[in-house]
Amino acid sequence: MRFKGLDLNLLVALDALMTERKLTAAARSINLSQPAMSAAIGRLRAYFNDELFVMQQRRLVPTPRAEALAPAVREALLQIQLSVIAWDPLVPAESDRRFRIVLSDFMTLVFFEKVIKRVAREAPGVSFELLHMIDYPDERLHGGDVDFLILPKQFMSAPHPSAKLFGEKLVCVGCPNNQQLHGKLSLERFMSLGHVATMFGRTLKPSVEQWLLLEHGFKRRIEIVVQGFNAIPILLQGTNRISTLPLRLVRHFEPTIPLQIVDHPLPPLSFTEAIQWPLLHNSDPGNIWMRNIILEEASRIEASVEGDSQKARAI
Repeated sequence: MRFKGLDLNLLVALDALMTERKLTAAARSINLSQPAMSAAIGRLRAYFNDELFVMQQRRLVPTPRAEALAPAVREALLQIQLSVIAWDPLVPAESDRRFRIVLSDFMTLVFFEKVIKRVAREAPGVSFELLHMIDYPDERLHGGDVDFLILPKQFMSAPHPSAKLFGEKLVCVGCPNNQQLHGKLSLERFMSLGHVATMFGRTLKPSVEQWLLLEHGFKRRIEIVVQGFNAIPILLQGTNRISTLPLRLVRHFEPTIPLQIVDHPLPPLSFTEAIQWPLLHNSDPGNIWMRNIILEEASRIEASVEGDSQKARAI
């Protein structure tokens, strides 16, 4: 089919090439032969009067013109998929859908494993691709490359729909033998100690506790930076270093890696975990089904916390 002289099938080829960056892989992804994909590149070059891709070390490197075209092409194809081609109703017990989700290791351990266990019971053919935190997650969301982001609410991208999951408290922790944490932790001592902190991606984007501290105008003496929360408990053992961690994660590690917990010297630090999905997926039955499961499991966590608080007040 042609639209103003352009074969629209070539846009599918262009999107595949931008995604895969290898001729053979791109051809395979859209069920074309390698010669047919080579011919498609030739026609794209002729239409746009640009090389579009140059070969460097066996990879296709897009030209500035191709980079400029890619977002519009991806969005047009997603619009066609979501608005013109009807979404098939999802039958959980029969589905083999794979969901791609960006979330932290903290949320994987204390929350998402509950979702995975539930889905295994209700939809055993459904699978997941859990992705590390990345530098610009909103770009992946806008391009439809991921189904969900699970992040602190502060980091959500405004144009896409989102929903609250649950609140989380931050506490200061250290090795059980850390004498610096005995008694009340003053702000002066907190700032003087070495810290282990989590930062994400190549640009070392701050995690939520770093973001909150900077918002209060405090810059810690960070001695060790890691790319996830899971490594922190073991790195504190046998040292006088401290860290600021979500309380649920500390409780998760308690049976195997006990930590000394003290109240944070700043006003109570807390944040809200939230879930976000592409606007274009808002009416996708599969996305709605998974979204509801995630929200239901989050509500159970909130309910259990409220129940524990009521018991504590009664005592």
